[in-house]
Amino acid sequence: MDNYTDQNKMKLGFGLMRLPKLEDGSIDVKQTAQMCDLFLKAGGTYFDTAFAYPGSEEAIRKALIERHPRESFTLATKLICNADIHSEEDAKKEFYTSLERTKAGYFDYYLLHALQRTNYFRYDEYHLWDFVKEMKEKGLIRHYGFSFHGDPALLEELLEKHPDVEFVQLQINYADWDNPGVASKTNLDICRKHGKLVTVMEPVKGGILADPIDSVKKIFDAENNGLSYASWAVRFVASQPGILTVLSGMSSLEQMKDNLSYMEDFKPIDEHEMEVIEKAQAAIEADKSIACTKCHYCTKGCPMNIPIPEIFNVENRKKGQPEFRTKREYLIVTHDKGKASDCIQCGQCEAACPQHLPIISLLEQCRVFED
Repeated sequence: MDNYTDQNKMKLGFGLMRLPKLEDGSIDVKQTAQMCDLFLKAGGTYFDTAFAYPGSEEAIRKALIERHPRESFTLATKLICNADIHSEEDAKKEFYTSLERTKAGYFDYYLLHALQRTNYFRYDEYHLWDFVKEMKEKGLIRHYGFSFHGDPALLEELLEKHPDVEFVQLQINYADWDNPGVASKTNLDICRKHGKLVTVMEPVKGGILADPIDSVKKIFDAENNGLSYASWAVRFVASQPGILTVLSGMSSLEQMKDNLSYMEDFKPIDEHEMEVIEKAQAAIEADKSIACTKCHYCTKGCPMNIPIPEIFNVENRKKGQPEFRTKREYLIVTHDKGKASDCIQCGQCEAACPQHLPIISLLEQCRVFED
């Protein structure tokens, strides 16, 4: 791996998924341009868009690429191969469409987008791993990797099968650090083991950690240091070793200014601050509707191998997040085990539960994640 980290000296990256909007719903290119200018002036260089982000590639052409020297920034975009893509030709066409939309000439970072159990095989079927290597040989891609929304076993499989991948984009935040439905810490450790740098998405969990639950707010407010809730989340991630950049999907000048206030002169999380974040993690863990303690007594004799505590964890963590994320977490924890709908109501779990939970009816409630 070459020394491409020098291109991104500030660990904050500008995520272009949630750009400011005008009243008609279109992207506010003027405000986006102001945000780009401020970001570059502070020393930021990494801009992250995707073929699948509506209007984003065209907007960044107008706000950034047509207004600043190409060597003054680095640009990442992505190729997604989901159920809407029905041929190898259509998949590869995304790359050329992104080049046309952005007029960037080349991409500093190019990612195979959103790999997970439901779609990863399509990237092999359509020979997309070979395609990105070919584009790199042609000079149209400087570095290539993939973004990932799957389980640790799949991540291991992909990195073993594709050892020349240069970086991986992961969902990492303090709320999902030990969440089995996201496995932030475990997946980060796997990337380190394989020697891959990591770009981070969802450091504030889609905005949830920028406006956290009241019990978490009280913990951070008690520090009385004037830092935003988002700053705790972004700095936590940026302080982890092996991070190339932390993407923040900013939607306003105010959000950009706030992020730059603590990332332009970045100071890693210190020991005391880490203790504060651990309290916040505990508060999130305690905020649950199902009082499962994850003792796993219920699973030891389950004839259907249902990961009951992990399914209940998905239910407890669904508050405030989009339905698709909850369903994705459910898919991760059940991908090689039984699902809630597999319960045969034998009652073994309820007899073993120290909390005397009505597990059978609770699993019935969790079947909604399979719809």
